[in-house]
Amino acid sequence: MDVSNILDPLNDAQRAAVSAAAGTRLVLAGAGSGKTRVLVHRIAWLIKVEQVPPWSLLAVTFTNKAAREMRTRIEEMLDHPVGGMWVGTFHGLAHRFLRAHWQDAGLPQHFQILDGDDQFRLIRRILKALELDESNWPPRQVQSFINKQKDEGLRPDHLDTAGDFYLQKMTTLYREYEQARTRGGLLDFADLLLCAHELLRDRKDILHHYQTRFSHILVDEFQDTNAIQYAWLRLLSGSNDNLFAVGDDDQSIYGWRGARVENIQLFQRDYPQAQLVRLEQNYRSTGTILKAANALIAHNPTRLGKNLWTEDGEGEPIRHYAAFNEVDEARFVVERIRGLTTEQGYRRSECAILYRTTAQSRLFEEALINRQIPYRVYGGLRFFERAEIRDTLAYLRLLNNPDDDGAFERVINTPTRGIGERTLELLREQARGAQVSLWQAALDTIAAVALGPRATTALARFVDLIRQQTAATAELDLAETTTSVIKAAELADFYLKAKDGKGQDRVENLDQLVETAGRFRLELEDTQTDPLGAFLAHAALEAGEAQADPFEDGVQLMTLHSAKGLEFPIVFLVGLEEGLFPHSMSAEDPARLEEERRLCYVGMTRAMHQLFVTHAETRRLYGREGYPMASRFLREVPPELMEEVRGGGVSRPAAAAANPFGSAPAAKAVETGGFRLGQRVLHPKFGEGVVLSAEGQGAQARIQINFKEVGAKWLVLAYARLEAVG
Repeated sequence: MDVSNILDPLNDAQRAAVSAAAGTRLVLAGAGSGKTRVLVHRIAWLIKVEQVPPWSLLAVTFTNKAAREMRTRIEEMLDHPVGGMWVGTFHGLAHRFLRAHWQDAGLPQHFQILDGDDQFRLIRRILKALELDESNWPPRQVQSFINKQKDEGLRPDHLDTAGDFYLQKMTTLYREYEQARTRGGLLDFADLLLCAHELLRDRKDILHHYQTRFSHILVDEFQDTNAIQYAWLRLLSGSNDNLFAVGDDDQSIYGWRGARVENIQLFQRDYPQAQLVRLEQNYRSTGTILKAANALIAHNPTRLGKNLWTEDGEGEPIRHYAAFNEVDEARFVVERIRGLTTEQGYRRSECAILYRTTAQSRLFEEALINRQIPYRVYGGLRFFERAEIRDTLAYLRLLNNPDDDGAFERVINTPTRGIGERTLELLREQARGAQVSLWQAALDTIAAVALGPRATTALARFVDLIRQQTAATAELDLAETTTSVIKAAELADFYLKAKDGKGQDRVENLDQLVETAGRFRLELEDTQTDPLGAFLAHAALEAGEAQADPFEDGVQLMTLHSAKGLEFPIVFLVGLEEGLFPHSMSAEDPARLEEERRLCYVGMTRAMHQLFVTHAETRRLYGREGYPMASRFLREVPPELMEEVRGGGVSRPAAAAANPFGSAPAAKAVETGGFRLGQRVLHPKFGEGVVLSAEGQGAQARIQINFKEVGAKWLVLAYARLEAVG
């Protein structure tokens, strides 16, 4: 039997995993080590060599795309279809199982699946029926609570409220939700797995059938399984020695959505007969990048342990840039990308900027737009297209022009303030009939007392909010106006209470909007009489610019969580500062800090050829300028693997730097016009700054200053009117 196409493309460790005899195995597959290849070749080996019928195989993935790719690659390798094999996501396979056993599970034959939006609307209806205020019991928070309990395998009767009022109320809502869902013949996504698990647990005959049928169970991304997924797998595998789990505890980064890294860490305890196979040869990154990633992740004490290596060369050192502030950081990254694409032949799409929080994308987008470089935000929206930004801008638009109907409709009930669709429809009819704006219709409706007392009061409060903010912000600058509106409308509290896992990111985006507004005001000409109008026009125009279309070559921007599973020749890992990365919410919790370190490890191992790491020595966050320490993750990388890059393009090995992670680089002896690199100076318009670089000689020499308020600027020395500070 010719099995060359199955084994020949594999290295020794992969070949050992693929051709192993039947038995339970944990394949610890490092980043870029070919885990998907091992899974595909293992299935092909079982079918072609071990003569296992396809219908005896169960292969579990985490995305439908991965499942389709796996099936396609298996069929190409075997050169024939593999009908009958169960391959799919946890939810997809559970759905298939419940369709076959709907009667046994006590479900209607044609049960329907609630998606996230449908589930949210059902919860809102329940809150309304129970006359509960959504501001006190946010639907997203209730939704998150219910799904979390189901992911842990808990129904309402399993919860011990122990006199806790909040838990009692949430459990009541959970019970009401379950009753409404059952009456409608509905299952949500979490129910699919929970119902499937309960049926297998309670019906030994059905469990025995599937334990006998599936002689081999293969699982991808095992480190991302949650409690109910792992319990489901354990039931199906039973006492059979047939589980083949592939994963990497060093890449477990989804704890915030229920993934339990301990599932892979305790696998050998739960399956004492299991054999451990390590895939450590990396086919993606250079030796230097792998050494840095190995050194970093070694600081996690609970990991199973492995050491990535490559047969390729050491490659270039990791470049570390200590920016003066976040504007200088974005400038450096974008200028490097320009050089890499224009001088070294890289495509823009081969360059990725990875950041910890979505709010960080703003300055990089701005710098790319200014340089007319197309870009694409992967797995998310551009800054000005995000809902929380559009909400805030809508409030600002009403301050600038209360007759803006689009802005009026967007925020009249955001946050919820008791103005229902019926009231809004009445206002629309009034506006159409009188040929006036919705704002004027609201004023007329309030004056005529055309609504009931509660609706009139709610509408009047909204009108008063806009009027009061218009008056209160008349003499404020753009940043202060934006801050005032966010506070008066209680937007930050609204997003935080949503509890959908994105509240903190949204609040950080609001803070970034304030910074953007302040920076925009400083860049306006002094003659600009309508800064708010100019800013709103800028936001509207920028929302439609620069994003590369799907077929255009554009720089890739994404969060580190979105980057998992991807690879890029050039990676810029930015914002490596204490409080930002690791995030302030994780730094004091050992388990969460380990996940932050795994996230950094994932980011580093996305890079194929070159890796740049950056941090800012000053950064404006939450409306204040801070002086963060460089991230501990930088200190955990051996200095001999890094090269420090200077603002003027000068570099030296990081090991030679007296203090590569200190507060500021040492001043150079290079002088231009009496000013030294690193010297603090004062400009009559731009304020205080630091000398970054200089070029030319004499009166026409240019000097680059990084100003605290407006960022980096090149000035002609003869006209700069600079004064030395200190």
